[in-house]
Amino acid sequence: MTPDPLTLAAAKQARNVAVQMMAERGRGLVLVGVARLDLALEHLLKAVMAPSKDPEDKLFTPDRSLGSYGAKISLAARLGLIEPSIEQALHAVRSVRNDFAHSAGDPTLAEPRHQKRLQRVYPEAERSPLWMALAPLLQSQAGLSADEQVFILLVTTLVASIEACALLQKPFVPRATVRFRNG
Repeated sequence: MTPDPLTLAAAKQARNVAVQMMAERGRGLVLVGVARLDLALEHLLKAVMAPSKDPEDKLFTPDRSLGSYGAKISLAARLGLIEPSIEQALHAVRSVRNDFAHSAGDPTLAEPRHQKRLQRVYPEAERSPLWMALAPLLQSQAGLSADEQVFILLVTTLVASIEACALLQKPFVPRATVRFRNG
């Protein structure tokens, strides 16, 4: 039985994210993973928004309203595109990323504050079939700590789920349009 195209697209996305993250360690692993989550959220939001008439749409650039990862999480949640458990996981990962990005030292995922944040979201993610499929592959990777392996599984599962959801969205059609009255 051949998997449907959506399943294949999600699996390909998951593989790409996992491979990209496995090439990193420590700070790089976290920053690359969150960059991929940020991009997936942007794809999801663009899938439900009216397309921009400007070919250089700057709505998602860093200095604009949807330029931050946190803003994308909040908007996706408010639009009902992600469920509360996904929102919680994305915010937990965001907090870890912020600590890693702004630390002068050499942070690790084994630190208690990171473990505390992530332990709250792992149980939900572990139920994903994708998590179960990728876990054996990551356990065979030399050089990755157990904490890094689990973080890769979390991010990969989130990215694949968000990208699959983006592919399922229908183009935006307004229910009503605000207009000026003529004359």
